Amino acid sequence: MQKVLVIGCPGGGKSTFARALRDVTGLPLHYLDRIWHRPDGSNISRQAFDAQLEHILHQSRWIIDGNYQRTLALRLEHCDTVFLLDYPVSVCLAGAEARIGTVREDLPWVEQAFDPEFRQWIEDFPHDQLPRIYELLEQYRENRTIFVFHSRKEADDWLCNWASALERQQIPNISKP
Repeated sequence: MQKVLVIGCPGGGKSTFARALRDVTGLPLHYLDRIWHRPDGSNISRQAFDAQLEHILHQSRWIIDGNYQRTLALRLEHCDTVFLLDYPVSVCLAGAEARIGTVREDLPWVEQAFDPEFRQWIEDFPHDQLPRIYELLEQYRENRTIFVFHSRKEADDWLCNWASALERQQIPNISKP
């Protein structure tokens, strides 16, 4: 596990999971939201985003946190491990709402309100985004380890078990839970 993707619906806890994974593995963590968004809420160009992403992808070790489906196939080509947090919409909505007003290392500004368009995007995620994510995971399954968690407890338990095994220098065979 040297090149890791953490993907899933906004509000599900991708960044929290990615930070915990970084803390256990020591892998450098890159947030796609940090690259794409400027502090004023505007975005960099697609070309600038793609150039920064290419730079990261050609490094020997990393965790990349974020969906950005336009570049998911490219990231899947380069990764060896994927964590998909496939949580219920209610969990993701609550997570997105709970972080309003919080300074976060994964975003270059503090969200002041729950944007109605963003809320709708989360509500539509299972129908508009998730099927394509599963298609791509199936397409890139070979030579990759893919974990799909359906609850925060599953993800937390995996992290706890893996961290304990790592501390004992007995890293388990990584497989889908």
